[in-house]
Amino acid sequence: MTSLYWILPFTLIGALIGTALLRRYALSNSLIDIPNSRSSHTLPTPRGGGVAIVVSFIVSTIILGITGFLPLSIVWGLVIPGALVALIGFLDDHGHVAARWRLLGHFTAAAVAMYFLGGLPVLQFFRLSLDLGWFGYGVGAVFLVWLLNLYNFMDGIDGLASLEAIFVAIGGALLYVLTGNSEGVWLPITLALSVSGFLYWNFPPARIFMGDAGSGFLGITLGVLSLQAALTSPVLLWSWLILLGVFIVDATCTLFVRLLRGEKVYEAHRSHAYQIASRRTGSHRRVTLAVVCINFIWLLPLSVLVSLGLLDGVLGVVIAYVPLVVVALRLKAGQRDI
Repeated sequence: MTSLYWILPFTLIGALIGTALLRRYALSNSLIDIPNSRSSHTLPTPRGGGVAIVVSFIVSTIILGITGFLPLSIVWGLVIPGALVALIGFLDDHGHVAARWRLLGHFTAAAVAMYFLGGLPVLQFFRLSLDLGWFGYGVGAVFLVWLLNLYNFMDGIDGLASLEAIFVAIGGALLYVLTGNSEGVWLPITLALSVSGFLYWNFPPARIFMGDAGSGFLGITLGVLSLQAALTSPVLLWSWLILLGVFIVDATCTLFVRLLRGEKVYEAHRSHAYQIASRRTGSHRRVTLAVVCINFIWLLPLSVLVSLGLLDGVLGVVIAYVPLVVVALRLKAGQRDI
């Protein structure tokens, strides 16, 4: 336990200093996000700071594995897929990687993660249990690929993706404690600390953006952590899905509305609910803090009730998501809002 006293501060400080160095690197190498018609920001801003999250978390996770706090299968199930997704994002941040190659890389990373996890956990629907067996590997891979891409979609205003990751990670750690699985808290806490170091530079008004390397990494890492939690207790999968509710609902509603409107869903746009809200309020900070309030006031209590067995998991997800869907549609998510 003693080694945790230096590993956890190292994680936070490493991400904090690493982001500062990456900001200097981005400025000196003209790695700048220039605002355009699809942007939600107005000032040129360095990007690529999410690499600090990646390095800080991966190094800390490996140390936790070497020192015996984590099984090595869990370590490699997080580190290898996360590093691959981050590398693809890093290359895309510096140039351009064709969509088909990005998708191939994402599915490869997801397949590796599912291999180390040993498949999809048993799913609980009301009083029924469903084991998908080998088919579960494919379902889990699709889930991870969708989550990493939706996280990329939702990283569009200052601080939003960072605070969401911190909330989900801390919420996930709390659920472990409440369900008597305290040994599972170290990975979520380590992730929260990594992102917190970056958040210092990314809180509105942001001095550096996360970039695809960071957002994709967070998406697949949170996905793997949610599946790992479900292996500990199947009901925790529904709890983690509730914690991720704002991002899942906004990205999914936006995608379906654009599909129904016959738009090219692979083209860049700024019609997510959070983007529309930020333009209407004229503030990234207000929208980001509003999402934080929704997370703590609405989603966290529901996830706790589900994890304690006081509310069925599927019903809990429905209750959590319905108001979020209503808000997204009222904001006209997926429709052009110039």
